[in-house]
Amino acid sequence: MNTSNEVVISVSHTTRAKREGEVDGVHYHFIDTDTFTSMVENAEFLEHAKVFDNYYGTSQKHVEELLQSGKDVILEIDWQGAAQIRKQIPETLSVFILPPSKKELRLRLSNRGTDSEEIIDRRMRDAESEMSHYGEFDYLIVNDDFNMALEEMSAILISNRVRLSKQDKRIKALLLDLLN
Repeated sequence: MNTSNEVVISVSHTTRAKREGEVDGVHYHFIDTDTFTSMVENAEFLEHAKVFDNYYGTSQKHVEELLQSGKDVILEIDWQGAAQIRKQIPETLSVFILPPSKKELRLRLSNRGTDSEEIIDRRMRDAESEMSHYGEFDYLIVNDDFNMALEEMSAILISNRVRLSKQDKRIKALLLDLLN
């Protein structure tokens, strides 16, 4: 089963500076702090948090539109945002993705070539705190082999898609036809 056309990644809003090669509206919606604060005050975010000295948030309206269209929506958020989502939408499935080791995480951060050693050191310290929240999630994937991690994520999405509560809505016409 091909899940790619039924799965979308939500594009978050952020106050951080755009990195080289990033495109507004594709990687993030880059906005200033005043705009972000206004959006928080107007309850436009499904979740929001301050991470690494910048603000990040997920548009509630956009996610609701995607869900209404039948898409599975992936939010790339931290543990704080995931906790907010679980309170608002208890049926949400949450997946925590771990690196295979601290050494590999540092290597991946360094290889991006976007941060100084000082920032990488801080990200590593913050990552330890972040990773301590893995137990709050429904699923845990270790990203040591990208293809295996992708297969595991696909399995989670597919199994969720065929839950009775989801199938009942998706194939309502078929069920009515079969039972009448």
